[in-house]
Amino acid sequence: MRRNWLLKSIVCGWISVAGLVQAEARTVNVAVPTLSMVVIAFTAAKEKGYYTEEGLDVNLVVMRDTLGISALIGGNADFASMSGAGLTAMLGGVPLRFVFSSFFRPMFWIYAKPEFQDIKALKGRRIGVTGLGSGPDNLLRETLKRNGIEGGRDVTILALGLPSTVATALRNGTVDAGTISPPFNFVVKEAGFRELISYLKEDFVELQGSVIVSDKLLQSDPGLVEKFVRGTAKGLRYARENRAGTLAILLRYMKLKDNLAGPYYDQVRPIMTSDGTVGTDLQQKYLEQALKVLAPKEAPSAERIYNYSLTRRINAELDSTGWRPAK
Repeated sequence: MRRNWLLKSIVCGWISVAGLVQAEARTVNVAVPTLSMVVIAFTAAKEKGYYTEEGLDVNLVVMRDTLGISALIGGNADFASMSGAGLTAMLGGVPLRFVFSSFFRPMFWIYAKPEFQDIKALKGRRIGVTGLGSGPDNLLRETLKRNGIEGGRDVTILALGLPSTVATALRNGTVDAGTISPPFNFVVKEAGFRELISYLKEDFVELQGSVIVSDKLLQSDPGLVEKFVRGTAKGLRYARENRAGTLAILLRYMKLKDNLAGPYYDQVRPIMTSDGTVGTDLQQKYLEQALKVLAPKEAPSAERIYNYSLTRRINAELDSTGWRPAK
């Protein structure tokens, strides 16, 4: 009887401690554009328990680009990962910052109906993007401009919401072309659509999988920002170093054929940042690309847009302790 009593006491103690930890976990809402490889640092951190270790209960809420940034501005999301829409808001004077970035190249393609041979052939046609002012929209407009086409005047650009919706609109003929993100590039290619542009091969910069935070939260609750960034930094390290585990996470979060997960990972792994930060050269280039398209009245400095100092400090601390992600 004494043994049974002792066993029950231990079990009850475990349950009490677990309940206490769960009760103390802080709920954090993060606006994300997709649950694809773009936010793999976030999903890996959630799956491997890195956020839980920081006392955070993280909800990844899929929203269209501009809605996610609106949620961040309005305080309905603590963090957001819509880089293009976030940068557009910053150029409009909204006090937001990039503090972490998972990728430094655009993870987008332009696909079109097979009868269109090149970008110039799209003049007078309809092109789908997730949202006006989003990263795909800005890239598209600059690409069109390089080919002598004015977006919104020479072509109709339609904001369609989620990446899956853009791919569906292309397949059902609602649009003649679209900015397509993984894994839908595989889907539309298999359906016979023509790849016109692969931004992985272009000289554009796109800071995807970023953590965007308001200046207000940086000032009022720096501890929360640090905990979230630390968990995300660990998630990025896991995704970089553990291919098999990352493929399993992708398959859990996405409607993706098993045979596509590996090619998808291998396709975009080379454009991952090494530690969640980018150098001043890429920061400036990303800013200059947006300035060409958006042409704000007053151009902010790069220092006003980016602040990776926290991420660098966290990585230095992880390195000093020899932290490595478990498989």
